[in-house]
Amino acid sequence: MGVAIVIVNHLRTVATLLHEILPRYTQMPVELISERLLIEPNHVFIIPEKRDLHVLDDEFRLKPISKPRGWPDVITVFLRSLTEHWDGKLIAVIVSGYDGDGAAALAGIKEAGGITIAQKPETALQPDMPESAIASGWVDSILSPEEIAQEIMRIAHAVPKA
Repeated sequence: MGVAIVIVNHLRTVATLLHEILPRYTQMPVELISERLLIEPNHVFIIPEKRDLHVLDDEFRLKPISKPRGWPDVITVFLRSLTEHWDGKLIAVIVSGYDGDGAAALAGIKEAGGITIAQKPETALQPDMPESAIASGWVDSILSPEEIAQEIMRIAHAVPKA
């Protein structure tokens, strides 16, 4: 598709296995993010546990998780970093999850010219995050998981206007 896919989930104490599971479902390389890893298109990147994720100079930067108790705000931290340090196209997708992580950063994504998508709450195992995103007023589209995939592909293949 020509895009980098970054999966940021809430992992304070448990290590992720997504970098081992996802290669069964995609031909793109899937990598657990390490410090100063270069952001490349056609790759899937997974946040490691106990870390906040930032972007600087086209690289990932990892810091100790800033909110070790309660629900982490790693998605908000990452999206805000993107709006401050990334000049490429942005598509922020908020899916099933507890609390409202990510919603507070959607205004910045929109102000940076990005596109925001929330999962239809009725299709989410845990609708808190998509409901919070929708309530923020900064969501462009509310879609099912299948529709989200189709929309990302449509956006990625859209020809820029001259």
